[in-house]
Amino acid sequence: MDGDFFSGATYEGSKTYTQQQVKTTNATGFGAASDDHAERGIDLNEQLIRNKPATFFMRVKGDAMVGAGIFDGDMVIVDRSIKPVSGKIVIAVLNGDMLIRRFEQGFNKVRLVPETNKLSPIDIDPYADFTIWGVVTYAIHRC
Repeated sequence: MDGDFFSGATYEGSKTYTQQQVKTTNATGFGAASDDHAERGIDLNEQLIRNKPATFFMRVKGDAMVGAGIFDGDMVIVDRSIKPVSGKIVIAVLNGDMLIRRFEQGFNKVRLVPETNKLSPIDIDPYADFTIWGVVTYAIHRC
């Protein structure tokens, strides 16, 4: 079996196509004059996703991150391949509960800090069942 067959994700984006290669319907027998000057459209997969196999979309429930612009019902894009560093917004699993918080790591201290005054920071006990599930790269919300 050829190993190259399974090496990439199924979706490869639209980088290889130009606007001129996309067929248009010519009801009048000729294309629009602007078709000659059109550029390739924006592909959100190319713009927002770096590592497709490690990227997930999640819906936020709650108002723990309103100060960071992430509201109840928003969708976040989470990349599991990015190393969590202090100051990043992460999806953490603490004792079986999934949380979205800002990650803070000091010399001997790890904290999950909410972006609201309604909640207090969580100091992570060294013996707690704690993992960082992924790093939030983008938040998408309705205007």
